[in-house]
Amino acid sequence: QVHLVESGGGLVQAGGSLRLSCEVSGRILSINGMGWYRQAPGNERELVADITSYGSTRYADSVKGRFTISRDNAKNTMYLQMNSLKTEDPALYYCNANVASGLRWSYTPYWGQGTQVTVSS
Repeated sequence: QVHLVESGGGLVQAGGSLRLSCEVSGRILSINGMGWYRQAPGNERELVADITSYGSTRYADSVKGRFTISRDNAKNTMYLQMNSLKTEDPALYYCNANVASGLRWSYTPYWGQGTQVTVSS
């Protein structure tokens, strides 16, 4: 079994910063692409940023220049540094990882439970 656990969400004032973490655990053979998604009430889940196993990144236009995605492959952990948070950023933030686990060298997408980010004006 593979588990993804997010942490680091919370309440912050507009203009403030938060750092989200996503730790992958289980019988991991390899982790391929990873990403952060968010879903606000009434909206569809959207990609915030993703990162390949080699560190190539891409961002949603709405967060470019404010958010930074990174990963520590030795720790099976991904991060999202969120700066200059805006009132349109609040959502449940989910991490996603494509993981090969157990004895099978095929990648399966897994999701975390989500961590809430709230921004006050």
